[in-house]
Amino acid sequence: MSPSLRAILAGGLVAGVLDLLFAFASAGLRGVSPDQVLRFIAGGLLGPTARAGGANVAALGLGLHFVIALGAAVAYVTASRWIPVLVRRPILCGLLFGAAFYAFMNFMVLPLSTLPSRAWTATGWTMADLGSHLFLVGLPIALLTRRLTAAGDLPASPEPPPPPAAAVP
Repeated sequence: MSPSLRAILAGGLVAGVLDLLFAFASAGLRGVSPDQVLRFIAGGLLGPTARAGGANVAALGLGLHFVIALGAAVAYVTASRWIPVLVRRPILCGLLFGAAFYAFMNFMVLPLSTLPSRAWTATGWTMADLGSHLFLVGLPIALLTRRLTAAGDLPASPEPPPPPAAAVP
């Protein structure tokens, strides 16, 4: 298995698990069960009728969640092949990627889904969700990309030019 594929699988699975655990915990504080969270995720594809679905709809939601998390890892690892700073500075770049991924999900994916649209507001819950994407999605993907991609699997950093030769008098 190539180092990039290892980074994609590890990053996507770790980020997916951490994000899902956060979603379960934060929803649980509001009285929402893990099953309802998974059916909400499936609702992005099936629409509001997913709320009434059973275990098969929850399983679809679980699958969709990990497809999205793996897609995020694919995007980061692929970009790191052309933008080496993503590997050299994983903490900064991972946090920025988490913010970008949060924005992508909330301002592009969710509005285009079959779920009823709702206006984004800066509440404590949305700020916690943003923080979870920074630290539980972007950061693990970036750190695992750095750890698991071999130097030979990534483009070499440009070498500085040699110093000019001294002039002979």
